Amino acid sequence: MYPEVFAAEVQAVGAEHGLAVEVLDEKALAAAGFGGLLGVGQGSVRPPRLVRISYAHPDAATGIALIGKGITYDSGGLSLKPVGSNEIMKRDMAGAAAVFAAVVAAARLEVPVRVSGWLALAENMPSGSATRPGDVLRMYDGRTVEVLNTDAEGRIVLADAIACAAEDEPDVIVDVATLTFAMRMALGNRMFGVMSPSEEFGGRVAAAARRAGEQAWPLPLPADLRPSLNSTVADIANVGERLGGALVAGLFLKEFVPDGTPWAHLDIAGPAFHEGEPHGDTPRGGTGAAVRTLVQLMRELAEAGT
Repeated sequence: MYPEVFAAEVQAVGAEHGLAVEVLDEKALAAAGFGGLLGVGQGSVRPPRLVRISYAHPDAATGIALIGKGITYDSGGLSLKPVGSNEIMKRDMAGAAAVFAAVVAAARLEVPVRVSGWLALAENMPSGSATRPGDVLRMYDGRTVEVLNTDAEGRIVLADAIACAAEDEPDVIVDVATLTFAMRMALGNRMFGVMSPSEEFGGRVAAAARRAGEQAWPLPLPADLRPSLNSTVADIANVGERLGGALVAGLFLKEFVPDGTPWAHLDIAGPAFHEGEPHGDTPRGGTGAAVRTLVQLMRELAEAGT
């Protein structure tokens, strides 16, 4: 699956369910200044896409923006992954897939919300045109990012999409991504991490996950790790301290969320793709991790009116 194939699937399913779908191709992305998404995708012959799929219930009082990482294949770019780490990297679009599925589910279930799903789609490949470690990208919101590791690309495409989604002034923002191997090291392969600057909102998301039958754990965003993202040539670097790497990634994303907007980051690196024998309702391969959580959260936000 390539970015344009994923985008075409969203258009087809959106038309089937009467959902609004907008697709920005590489020319539109360049014109609008999506330097992060373009920078990640520029090493591939398959150009990136940004897809927005939205549903609005007529009685909705709550607006929700969901953002999904959609790296349709992640080689690591010029910071190439080691042998043994590439074989399942088609899984790296699981966050975008979860967001896509959750929006469609909300429409089919007639959940009384306004929800927009933003799918940041790119293929991260090494080539003569690829972004190099040390390059600086200008993001959608105008800030600059020093790329120290091209395999930390998911946070870059998410940051562009978060900044754009925030222009709709949603009541809450949630992003979903197979973002870090550090999260798998911390929580294993069946649980995902939830990060938010608001303990109340982060706990609310984690509780919704448990009620939906998924395993989630709230994690902190320690301020002492933020200086490790400082750059001498850009506003921020894309990687920082290695220990606590999943938390550092969350701190990077936090920079692109408007102050005062409730936001949570779901790192589904562990449960998004299952390589072993099926168990319970978990199949081999893609699992649909976080879909139930997002639908449950939308229902609860709609009931609360927030």
